[in-house]
Amino acid sequence: MDRPVLVIMAAGMGSRYGGLKQIDPVDPQGNIIMDYSIYDAALAGFKKVIFVIKKENLQDFKEAIGDRVSQFIETEYVFQELSDIPEGFSIPEGRVKPWGTGHAVLSCRHAVSGPFAVINADDYYGREAFRLAYEFLSQERQDDNKAHYMMVGYDLMKTLTENGYVSRGICSIGENDMLQGVVERTRIIKKDGGAAFSEDEGKTWTMLPSETTVSMNVWGFPASFLGELEARFSDFLEKGLKDNPLKCEMYLPFIVEELLLAGKADVKVMKTPDQWFGVTYKEDKPSVMEAFQKLKDAGVYPQGLWK
Repeated sequence: MDRPVLVIMAAGMGSRYGGLKQIDPVDPQGNIIMDYSIYDAALAGFKKVIFVIKKENLQDFKEAIGDRVSQFIETEYVFQELSDIPEGFSIPEGRVKPWGTGHAVLSCRHAVSGPFAVINADDYYGREAFRLAYEFLSQERQDDNKAHYMMVGYDLMKTLTENGYVSRGICSIGENDMLQGVVERTRIIKKDGGAAFSEDEGKTWTMLPSETTVSMNVWGFPASFLGELEARFSDFLEKGLKDNPLKCEMYLPFIVEELLLAGKADVKVMKTPDQWFGVTYKEDKPSVMEAFQKLKDAGVYPQGLWK
């Protein structure tokens, strides 16, 4: 069995990274959020990380993080390209937006041959998420005509910001912590000591339990998932290019849910008690930097992360 690898979706970065949150330092040593994710992944057992980036960003990306972490973990670069579409399809005139997170992972199909975990580039997930993913992906499983995936779940209140609204995947969970479905809520805020979402741009609000489990795009898959993505990409383009040719995206959770509903896969939800951090708004950065410093002061991380 191949050792699990870590895939980081980072193709959303701009061509020169000017002021983008993904490469904005979050500590005095110049480390970015990805440094902490890779550090935690290496401690969990991951020996290789695959960065999904834009081809034109390769040199800038290496300078921002790749060259630094490659001294401690094997690195590989995969390019998410707009032109990477099946024969018979063409890129709509004016389309510059990538094809979404599902396509980002599909871009790894020639680089991944075994189990893999997937994360976003600009989220801090905490150490437990990587431990859970690595342990799940390292286990041999019986071939019972169904694929077995995992997702790390977070308490909703541990993923919110004081500075605005966020989008979160609200999870329905059944017996034995198995995922039943994910509903995307695009406007969630802290409200009245808890959390609430709106479907009418803030005119009305519906409260959500604070302990609601949400997906933050931490997934674990066998290599066969790449085949499922490839098989569904043509159907996505067929519909998406008709309905929304310039902005349609194939989202990872939607593909997972399709496979769940078809009975082709199940997803184990593994909860972490950790706090999520992210710079959703520029006003979030001071509190994120303070949080990382507290983790260092508590001994979770060394003051000089990679030294």
